Amino acid sequence: MSHEKVETNAGLLAIFIIIVISIGGLVEIVPLFFLKDTTEPVAGLKPYTALQLEGRDVYIREGCYVCHSQMIRPFRAETERYGHYSVAGEFVYDHPFQWGSKRTGPDLARVGGRYSDEWHRVHLMNPRDVVPESNMPGFPWLAENTIDASLTPRKMEVLRTLGVPYTDADIAGASAAVAGKTEMDALIAYLQSLGTALGGRR
Repeated sequence: MSHEKVETNAGLLAIFIIIVISIGGLVEIVPLFFLKDTTEPVAGLKPYTALQLEGRDVYIREGCYVCHSQMIRPFRAETERYGHYSVAGEFVYDHPFQWGSKRTGPDLARVGGRYSDEWHRVHLMNPRDVVPESNMPGFPWLAENTIDASLTPRKMEVLRTLGVPYTDADIAGASAAVAGKTEMDALIAYLQSLGTALGGRR
């Protein structure tokens, strides 16, 4: 088949482009499913607690990922500021993971334990109370909204089917763990968990 025939036939050209992209994509993606570095959790990684899981859902619902990445690249400028670069094994229980590349605000991959719960509470209510130059909006309604505890066990059951090692006891105690908690409590618990699996390693 001549090049001219392929290049002058839009339909045929499109088919060949799709085939080439598919092969290239498979060659790059499929091996990752068999590498331990990308499929096995790092030492010490634990699934999110019920409250942290609910906080993660709040984080996604409120669009925090639009301004905050959770991916530290292996460059000195990044590791000096944020800590150890991100590794795939930290995120094997995340469905979906929150890496991203947009940074209107700072990266949050290592924010866990960096500030107190009260700092986060004030920051989420009105960011300028602790960071005067911040352009982040406040989220005061999170302090008023309570978690629907009836949904948490089902979320954990679904995640277990995806490979997250929740036990029957984890699921049975999920509703009690979040009962009466606010979305603010949950989001803070989630933020305090970020990046703690690797400890303070740099």
